[in-house]
Amino acid sequence: MTSVETDVRSGPAWRSPGTERRSTRTLRIRISAALIAVTVLAVLLVPPLVQLDQQAVDLAAKLQPPSWAHPFGTDDVGRDLLLRCVYGLRVSLLVGVAAALTATVIGTAVGATAGALGGWADRALMRVVDTVSSVPHLLLGIFIVAMFRPGVWPVIVSVALTHWLSTARIVRAEVLSLRSRPYIDAAVSGGASRLRVAVRHLLPAVLPQAALAAVLMVPHAMWHESALSFLGLGLPTHLASLGNLIQGARGSLLAGQWWPTLFPGLFIIVPTLAIAGLSGAWRERINPRRRSELML
Repeated sequence: MTSVETDVRSGPAWRSPGTERRSTRTLRIRISAALIAVTVLAVLLVPPLVQLDQQAVDLAAKLQPPSWAHPFGTDDVGRDLLLRCVYGLRVSLLVGVAAALTATVIGTAVGATAGALGGWADRALMRVVDTVSSVPHLLLGIFIVAMFRPGVWPVIVSVALTHWLSTARIVRAEVLSLRSRPYIDAAVSGGASRLRVAVRHLLPAVLPQAALAAVLMVPHAMWHESALSFLGLGLPTHLASLGNLIQGARGSLLAGQWWPTLFPGLFIIVPTLAIAGLSGAWRERINPRRRSELML
């Protein structure tokens, strides 16, 4: 048997760079989708299946390391950390999704208005965006939260009002690009008003970018909520959130107990990486010319 026949039967001896990139992208998408599915199933199924009270205090079992009875161990008052992390993830996801949707609506409205109207309206709205962007997000979020009593909605408002700026810039840039398209000129020449052009043509075209920005904002909002709760300015301490769990585990970490800090941290990091992986694939699909860029 000749070497050529051997190569043909055994398959190609090389793979093109494009094939390798597609294989890597497919693997990344599958892993990210699996992680998100596990996260959603844990949030939905663990509380009803595990017949334990996540607030139940058992001082005799405090700070136990991971075991079969408590896979994530227990905290400083004997509460099961697995159940606490799942409830904390549920609260953090609620805050993240609500804040991301609110910020996306605000950013889309501001960006679309600025891009569609142009002129002085565009300049005025962009000056507002630049002014708010000049203040650090965390500092502005602390100022907003400090005006209300600790709770879920003040945190959602704080995160939403500090995270709509990037969406406004993205939507404005997309609208300005679309305004130069021939079909927009044809609609304007046909007598369509600016409002009709914006609602019928511009807004539907920017919705995929706005939806992608909302998805990418969810983990960012979760991190922001965790930072506020860690500083004692976010959610009430009795409410299980990932930030509160990490904040309450500081003393245990200094004493050498690593599990009360590690597992809540992983519950923040893993969904963040999974959402980032799926969002990157989504962005490549809606904008294939920018596959080399990574948006986080």
